[in-house]
Amino acid sequence: MRIRALTLDLDDTLWPVLPALERADRDLDAYLRKHYPDVARAWPIPAMRALRAEVAAERTDLAHDFTAQRHITMQRAFTACGIDEAPLEALWEVYFSARNSVELYPDSLPALQRITRRWPVVSLTNGNADLDRIGIRAHFTHHVCARDECVAKPDARIFVAAAGRLGLAPEEILHVGDDPELDVVGARDAGLRTAWINRAGHPWPGLLGTAPDLDLRDMSALVDWLEAQD
Repeated sequence: MRIRALTLDLDDTLWPVLPALERADRDLDAYLRKHYPDVARAWPIPAMRALRAEVAAERTDLAHDFTAQRHITMQRAFTACGIDEAPLEALWEVYFSARNSVELYPDSLPALQRITRRWPVVSLTNGNADLDRIGIRAHFTHHVCARDECVAKPDARIFVAAAGRLGLAPEEILHVGDDPELDVVGARDAGLRTAWINRAGHPWPGLLGTAPDLDLRDMSALVDWLEAQD
């Protein structure tokens, strides 16, 4: 089956996400130390991260919505310090701005430019990356995220939703991502073709079943393969 479009994961596929998340934690902590020192003292970065994990474990109904979980975390931190109304919008802007200050892998943008000249691409993410803030919105036909769809990868429904946006059958779409379970297994189970961006060269985890259609070191290898098939 000829590939007619792509769905593309964002975090750790186009850029390493951990540096941005760590920067977001530091920036939020700096904001709290300046404006709410009592909260900062009570909730240093390790404690805030532990609280965030606690909220995630409790609110599995929000597993698709990292933003809502983050808001609950911040409100709980403030409530524990006797502040009933946390300045959630201001806190979120500090965090979100830093979280979207990502540095793309060197191969990502050139590959995107080559791909989107010939194929429509839909971003498909569980996270809350903002394509406009990052500056790559123009390369995507649609943006599908777990928060909007109320379902997260590897659930097949989010992949089916992306296929619906494209107006294509799942088997005509190649899903590209770095996570063996969330990306490869999820897309495979939804009927999409699969490409694993395996920058570290790990062996495929056999317990996850059938290996991906493509096992590639970076986005350059992906676009080389696409152009050779077209």
